[in-house]
Amino acid sequence: DPTALEIFVRSMTVRTLPAAKALTTKFPWPAYKTLIDIGTAEGCLPVEIALVQPHITGGGFDLPQVSPLFDANVRRHALANRLRFYPGDFFNDPMPTADVLVLGRVLHSWDRATQKMLLKKAYDALPPGGALIVHERLIDDERRFNADSLLASLNMLLMSAGGSNFTGADCIGWMQEAGFRDIHIDLLTAEQSMVVGVK
Repeated sequence: DPTALEIFVRSMTVRTLPAAKALTTKFPWPAYKTLIDIGTAEGCLPVEIALVQPHITGGGFDLPQVSPLFDANVRRHALANRLRFYPGDFFNDPMPTADVLVLGRVLHSWDRATQKMLLKKAYDALPPGGALIVHERLIDDERRFNADSLLASLNMLLMSAGGSNFTGADCIGWMQEAGFRDIHIDLLTAEQSMVVGVK
């Protein structure tokens, strides 16, 4: 029988897969060489991108206990020569360096101070010209139309210590505060968008 960790990690894959597939072509990958997914679980996002973008190398960063699940998924897709696991805790450790870092469905789990701290850590880990991709289920800026995102945000407020969804304008402001420039938003799926900024 699968462990609680395996069940959780696989649920993350199910939720990430549509956005990961969209990201394979909705970002200018030819301009970059390396990618690390922060909070990668079993590595769904770097696997999908590496399958479509054969020049990309890198991997995923997550807690050490996730490593066997990540490694098994990477081996299943014959990508062990291009993707590796980076163990760590983003509260206590610096993020690994790559041309592109991804924070996918991470920020909504934490309070505002933690969200800003993670964005600053990502900025510090990137080289000049590197890019951060934040993908989330954003609330519309007027908080009037996207009922699903508003309900998801309410759910996070009930289930976590300060977590909630946020608007694109919120995320842009926090990224600017961290030092990012040339920030833009693009739709990935009917439910998820990405906010991209450059160091």
